[in-house]
Amino acid sequence: MKAEILSLRFIHEGWSKFGVAKVRLADGSEAEREIEDHGNSVGVLPYDPARRVAALVRELRVPTLYAAGEQSQMEVPAGIIDDGSPEENARREVMEETGIRLQELEHVGTTYSCAGISTEQIHLFLAPYQAGDRQTKGGGAAGEHENIKVVEKSLTDLAAMADRGELTDLKTLTLTLALRARHPDLFEK
Repeated sequence: MKAEILSLRFIHEGWSKFGVAKVRLADGSEAEREIEDHGNSVGVLPYDPARRVAALVRELRVPTLYAAGEQSQMEVPAGIIDDGSPEENARREVMEETGIRLQELEHVGTTYSCAGISTEQIHLFLAPYQAGDRQTKGGGAAGEHENIKVVEKSLTDLAAMADRGELTDLKTLTLTLALRARHPDLFEK
């Protein structure tokens, strides 16, 4: 027997939709499971191979403020896919958040951000840039109250943070490890 959703009721529909699904499990038993749905997203690690730095952002994340009192979180530029392809959205998000115009994107993978609760799939990319690719100061889209601060971090410092378990954002950790695995020469002294 295959698992199946018997019913689904949404208890909130805003930026995210929250629902409760009644499911029949593969063993025939029934259970309720919660679902959060806000669409798919992109996450991008822009890096300058000549200067050996990455462009990251710091911004308030209310769930981490609630859970751990964190005033901001350092992470890769990311955002919800609106219209268009993941690649178009990746370029738009990086421009809005960091002011960097990207040319090349290297797809790392598409993963569920938290499959136990969320339907979100995140398309992950590595993206080389040059100092001349910075077009604006960044900071986020007007009217979205993001208050983003752009941070350039050396790749060796970023790798050391990953090694010490200090990268608390999963997409940032994943992309840092992917960059290190795919382009180890960037981390050599």
